[in-house]
Amino acid sequence: MDELDRQILNILRRDARTPYTEIADEVGTSEGTVRNRVERMTEDGVIERFTVSTRTGNVQAMIEIAVAVDVDTQKVSKRMAEWEEVDFVWQVSGEQDVVLVVDATDTRGVNDLITQAREQDEVIGTKTRLILDEQLG
Repeated sequence: MDELDRQILNILRRDARTPYTEIADEVGTSEGTVRNRVERMTEDGVIERFTVSTRTGNVQAMIEIAVAVDVDTQKVSKRMAEWEEVDFVWQVSGEQDVVLVVDATDTRGVNDLITQAREQDEVIGTKTRLILDEQLG
């Protein structure tokens, strides 16, 4: 990856639907170059997916989960990623091991997810943070 790839990625992070022609104008190259680079970064796994960010009026939260030392956090993460209201699952360093970013219809939905997480044999603790506002970087 070079500086041009990074510039293209920064634009796509803000809005994955930005037309290649607009990206090309902003970074000073051709539309074909942008298209080729995006295709290459997708094939190489640098770009994993294109996604949609919504404002549903729902309650969004981060549920931070600590698991036992001898647990395969990747296996736990994959299972939790299947839960309906979970948008992202991050494996992290620090006190907690896994973070769920969730989008629930209300606080009861968030609480149900916390309970569901705590019922997992591998989970030894949780912390929850409600997401109050979000700004795109």
